[in-house]
Amino acid sequence: MSAEATNPEAAPTDVTVRRRGRARIDLRRLGRAALLNATAGPAPRDRLPDAISHVAEAHRAHHPEADLTVLGRAYVLAESSHRGQFRKSGEPYITHPLAVTLILAELGAETTTLTASLLHDTVEDTEVTLDQVRREFGDEVAYLVDGVTKVEKIDYGAAAEPETFRKMLVATGSDVRVMSIKLADRLHNMRTLGVMRPEKQARIAKVTRDVLIPLAERLGVQALKTELEDLVFAILHPEEYETTRALVADNPGAADELGAVAEQVTAVLREADIDAEVLVRPRHFVSVHRVRLKRGELRGCDFGRLLVLVAEDADCYGVLGELHTCFTPVISEFKDFIAAPKFNLYQSLHTAIAAPDGAVAEVLIRTHRMHKVAEAGVVALGNPHVGQEPDGTAPAAGLPQPDDGERVDPTRPGWLSRLLDWQQSAPDPDTFWTSLRADLAEDDEITVFRADGSAPGTISLPAGASCVDAAYAQHGEAAHACLGARVNGRLAPLSTVLGDGDTVQLLLAQDTVSGPSPEWLDHARTPAARIAITGWLRAHPESAAPPALTDPRPQVNVPADRRSGAELHADLDGEPPAAVRPAGCCTPVPPDEITGFRVRGGSVTVHRARCSAADAMRGLGREPVTVRWGDTAQGRVTLVAESFGRPGLLADLTEAIAAFGAAVVSANVEPPTEQRVRHTYTLQLPDAAGLAALMKAMRDVPGVYDVSRARHARGLG
Repeated sequence: MSAEATNPEAAPTDVTVRRRGRARIDLRRLGRAALLNATAGPAPRDRLPDAISHVAEAHRAHHPEADLTVLGRAYVLAESSHRGQFRKSGEPYITHPLAVTLILAELGAETTTLTASLLHDTVEDTEVTLDQVRREFGDEVAYLVDGVTKVEKIDYGAAAEPETFRKMLVATGSDVRVMSIKLADRLHNMRTLGVMRPEKQARIAKVTRDVLIPLAERLGVQALKTELEDLVFAILHPEEYETTRALVADNPGAADELGAVAEQVTAVLREADIDAEVLVRPRHFVSVHRVRLKRGELRGCDFGRLLVLVAEDADCYGVLGELHTCFTPVISEFKDFIAAPKFNLYQSLHTAIAAPDGAVAEVLIRTHRMHKVAEAGVVALGNPHVGQEPDGTAPAAGLPQPDDGERVDPTRPGWLSRLLDWQQSAPDPDTFWTSLRADLAEDDEITVFRADGSAPGTISLPAGASCVDAAYAQHGEAAHACLGARVNGRLAPLSTVLGDGDTVQLLLAQDTVSGPSPEWLDHARTPAARIAITGWLRAHPESAAPPALTDPRPQVNVPADRRSGAELHADLDGEPPAAVRPAGCCTPVPPDEITGFRVRGGSVTVHRARCSAADAMRGLGREPVTVRWGDTAQGRVTLVAESFGRPGLLADLTEAIAAFGAAVVSANVEPPTEQRVRHTYTLQLPDAAGLAALMKAMRDVPGVYDVSRARHARGLG
C-alpha cells in the first residue's frame, strides 16, 4: 500500500507549486466527499460522484468529447475496494488514487490512463483481482494496472524493489502510460512524505532522484520532473533548499523585472505583426540553485525566463529573428531544439537577449503544441495503440499508421530499447539495480550510423560511449570477438569515444574463441557492454588473470614466441636461450627460410634469411644461430598494401583478409599522399602456408597495386 502521506500543509514545496500556478488538491475536502459518497450510496446514473467531479472537469478541459461514464465506474470500484483503508496522515486511502488521477488529468492524459490510475492500487492492496479489472474495463486498463502493481515482497524479499522496477520498465516498453501513472503516483507520495521517518524519507527521495526523475526527463514529462526535483531537494539538501527558498522570497520584484522585458518583447512582436503570447515563467527552486552556482550573485531576470508561444514552427524563427534584431543577443545561449529535437521529444528555441537597460533575459520560443509536449511529454501523446495528435485529434493525413497491431511509441527506439535489451542479461537484482541507476545517470544521447548499411541504420548510445559500447549494441555477445573499428572511414581503437553523427563499422575476428580483455571495462559506458564483458570474464577467469611468469632460462627447443603462434627452436650447443622470437622487421612465418642472432638479454631474434637486418648483422660479424620451425602451421605476419584511394577500399581489404580466416591483430592507414594510401596489417594466420594466396587475394582488390611483407620495424618491433 502506498502510505507515504501527511497533512498537505506540511509539504515542503507549497510555495513552489503556487508560484507555478499549479492546482493543489485538497485532501481533506476529497476525504469528506469520499466518506459522504460511501454513506449516501452510489451516485445517480446521470452524474458523477462529487469526489471525482474535479477530475472530470480537468479531463474535459483537454478532451471535451470524452466519455466520463467509465471514470465513474472506476471510481466506484476504487472507493468501495479501498473503503476502510487510511493513509498515515489519516485521510481515506481513496484520496491517493484521486490525487494521482488529477495530476494526470491536468497533464492531458486520455480516459484509459485515468481509468487505470484510479484503479492502480486496487489489485495490490485490496481484494480486487486483475481478472476482475479486465472483465469490467478491458485488456488495456488491466495491462496498465498490472504494470504498476508491485511484486510480492514475500516472494522477492530484499529484491522486491528492483524487481518491481524491472517489471514496470518491461511493461513500459509496450505502453509508456505505465510509467506515466508511476511518475504521478510518486509525485503525490513525495508531496505527502512528511509523516514518514526521516531515514525512510531519505531512502525514497534517493530512489526518486536516481530513477524516477531521470525517467521523467527521458519521457519528457517536465511538469512532473521539476516538482519532483524540488521535493527531493528539500529532503536531501535541506540547508541549500532553505537558502534558495529564502533567496526567492527576498526577491519579490524579480517577476516585475522580467515582466518589463516581456512587455518590450510583446511590443516588438506586435509591430512585426507576429501573433504571439509572451509569458513570464518563474524558475523552480532547483533551477534557481543551479543558476546561483553557475553565476554567483543573481539579478532579477535570473529568477525566471520568458516563454513565447506561437502557432506555427515558422513563427518560432520569425520571433527569433525579431528578438536578435531589436535586442542584443547572447549568442552563446542560442540552441535550436526544433531542427534537432532532444531524444525525449522536447522542441524549442533557446536564446538570451539584453534589454536596453542591461537586463539579460533567457527566452524560450515554441509553438503551443511544442509547449504541451514539453510539459507533459509522453502523457500528451495519448494512446500508443492508435495514432493521434498530442491534442487528442485524429492523426494528420499521410502519417504512417501501424497495420500489424504493434503499438506506436516514439520513445522506444532509443534509451528504452537499450534498457529493455540489457536488463534481460542482468544476472541478479543487484546488478540490474546498479546498472539501471548508472544508465539513467547519463544526461544525453548520441546517434551513430552503421557503415554496413544494414537495418536499422543507426545506433542510439549515451553521450561518451565508445566503440566498445557500439560493438555490443550492434552485435550483442558476438562483440566479444571485436578487434577494432573504423570511425568515419578511419581505423580506430575500440577505446575511441564516439560523437553524435559518427559512422562506425566494427571489425570482428573470425575466431569465435576470442574474447574481451579486462581493459574493455575501462571504455564501456553502457550496462549492456559492461554486463556482457563481466559475464565473459567470469566464465573465462584465465583471460582476466595476468599471464604467469615464465622461467627466464627455458630449456632448448621449447615453443618460443606466443605472439606469433608459431613454434621456433634454437640450437645453442646445449646452452638455453632466454627466449626465441620472430623479428618485427620481417615477421617470418612458416615455411620461410630463417636465421637467428643473439641479442642483449640472451634472447634469440629470428629473421627471414634474406632480411636486410640479418645481412647487416652478418656484416658486423655477428654469428648466426641455427633455428628451425616447429610443427605448428599458424603464424603472425605484417603485410603492407599500397593502393589508390577510393571509397570502400578498407572494407574490401578487410573482407579479403577475413575470407582467409586471418585475424587482424593491428592495422594502420597512413594519410593519403598524391591519391595513394599505404595500409599496414599485422595478421594472425591459421595456416602460414596460405600466406601467398592471401597476398594475391589482397592484390586482386580493385585499387590495390602491391602487397608485400614488412621490411622494417612496424607494430611489433
